[in-house]
Amino acid sequence: MMPGGAGQGVYVLNRNTKRDQGRKAQLTNIQAGKTVAGIIRTTLGPRAMLKMMLDPMGGIVMTNDGNAILREVDVTHPAAKNMIELSRAQDEEVGDGTTSVIILAGEM
Repeated sequence: MMPGGAGQGVYVLNRNTKRDQGRKAQLTNIQAGKTVAGIIRTTLGPRAMLKMMLDPMGGIVMTNDGNAILREVDVTHPAAKNMIELSRAQDEEVGDGTTSVIILAGEM
């Protein structure tokens, strides 16, 4: 029983939200991190390639800036969101190395 005499708990998440536990949750988080790192992996190094994206107005943008690319990616997975937040924090604190930090985190 909940404090205050209520018989049911409070739902913080939507009832249709998928939940993983244990080893499956671990594997899902690892895969999400690797996927985010894989998106920008080819934008690093001497043989780096540009990514072509559509901006909100429908124009074509070409960039190899990891933070700019990840700002445009819409993700729902919590681990993937954390990876994108890591890139944003790196950009705010240092101003550079966003791609490297995501690739490093993806390898961990």
